[in-house]
Amino acid sequence: MASSPARRRRVVTLLALAASLALAAPAVDARPGGGVGSGSRGSKTFSAPPSTATSPGAMGPIQRSQTSPSPGFNNPGMAAQNGGSRFGGGFLGGMLGAGLIGALLGAGLSGGLGGIGSFIGLIFQIGLIALLVMLVVRFFRRRQEGNQPAMAGNAPLARSGLPPEGGMQGGMQGGMNAGMNPMGGGLGGGARPQPIQVQPDDFQAFERSLNEIQGAYGREDVAALRRLATPEMVGYFEEDLRANAARGVVNRISDVKLLQGDLSEAWREGRVEFATVAMRFSLRDEVFERATNRHVENGPQEAKEFWTFVREPGGPWLLSAIQQGR
Repeated sequence: MASSPARRRRVVTLLALAASLALAAPAVDARPGGGVGSGSRGSKTFSAPPSTATSPGAMGPIQRSQTSPSPGFNNPGMAAQNGGSRFGGGFLGGMLGAGLIGALLGAGLSGGLGGIGSFIGLIFQIGLIALLVMLVVRFFRRRQEGNQPAMAGNAPLARSGLPPEGGMQGGMQGGMNAGMNPMGGGLGGGARPQPIQVQPDDFQAFERSLNEIQGAYGREDVAALRRLATPEMVGYFEEDLRANAARGVVNRISDVKLLQGDLSEAWREGRVEFATVAMRFSLRDEVFERATNRHVENGPQEAKEFWTFVREPGGPWLLSAIQQGR
């Protein structure tokens, strides 16, 4: 039977492993969007926009969206919709990883019946936690759906060739809320998408938006994000910022520079206009501990992404979706 000091050392080792796993799990891409396809592109939410010279490869799917796919639509990204898979990935994955590693270190399967019993107990506890998480998520999702106005008519987004300067400000009017139904009336009014022309001033607005959103996210300035993105996208940004706070870290972004950009598509649905642009940009993407300001990790220093913007007549372009490019 293991001595008391040995048990204490084993517990300390397991706690350290669990902490490191919990810290590292969500750190795939810390910048806005978190490396996950998020948002809504009107009626084209679950249709891939055309590839461009900036990003000629296949793009990542929309994985988090308040837009419902049409009946029978097969979208592999929907399994992670609304952040479902990411919620359990860090915390529960860290617990399970720590338990399995503990078993291998001698506190589990190699420790006789007691170890096996502990391992079974761990699995049982994880099952209870997973059930509780599922019930909580389902409860809040139902409340959210119940509080949202019935909306419809999503619109496709466009990609643009971006000039060296850009700009974007302002907020969207009430009808630009998230949760649009591509099969209904709402924003696009059920109208068929019609191609539109994107002007040089629009390209400048897209580039300005890239810089301003990255900067606001790095400062955790939610008020600024609300002026630059749709309520749906702001909700995802807030979710990611809360996850950082729970981990005890802060994601700081600086030196954002557009390297290349071009238009994928631009169109109108009813009175609402959409534009999807492919952008390749460089940045300093770093993660620090909140309490000590200790540098924890570097994120990608160059990225390719498709950003979709939406606007109403006379209003500013607002970010409504981000997808990963190739």
